[in-house]
Amino acid sequence: MDIRLLHPSETPPYELLLLADPSRRIIDEYLERGECFLAEENSMIIGVYVLLPTRPETIELVNIAVVETYQGKGFGKKMIFHAIEQARSKAYKTIEVGTGNSSLPQLALYQKCGFRMTGVDSGFFIRHYEEEIWENGIQCRDMVRLEMDLS
Repeated sequence: MDIRLLHPSETPPYELLLLADPSRRIIDEYLERGECFLAEENSMIIGVYVLLPTRPETIELVNIAVVETYQGKGFGKKMIFHAIEQARSKAYKTIEVGTGNSSLPQLALYQKCGFRMTGVDSGFFIRHYEEEIWENGIQCRDMVRLEMDLS
């Protein structure tokens, strides 16, 4: 798998980005301010992630998605480690990620990659999304915040 920066002339892979975030409006907002990376296998885009600077010395992994047929094969983990290395190479001290309270596989994956839970933004998905989000039979209401110290 190769990972590269989205070229300015390319259209972002919305079908993938929408797997991780159901709001095209919110995706467009962070694509304007962040860097979008594409994971390719045999010249086919199989994954995407976005890094968004949030505060001095802090960057956030705001969207990570893998094509369904490639999920569960380690590609997401490789993309997370690539994001961590990108953050380190740009001298960030902290990388953060947030995910839904109902995103159980993602919560496990981030912790396996070394992220630690730091808090919960109660009602985040109720405040920021018009449609209800349901995963694993659980309504997604709260954002679980995780971070990793890069120093």
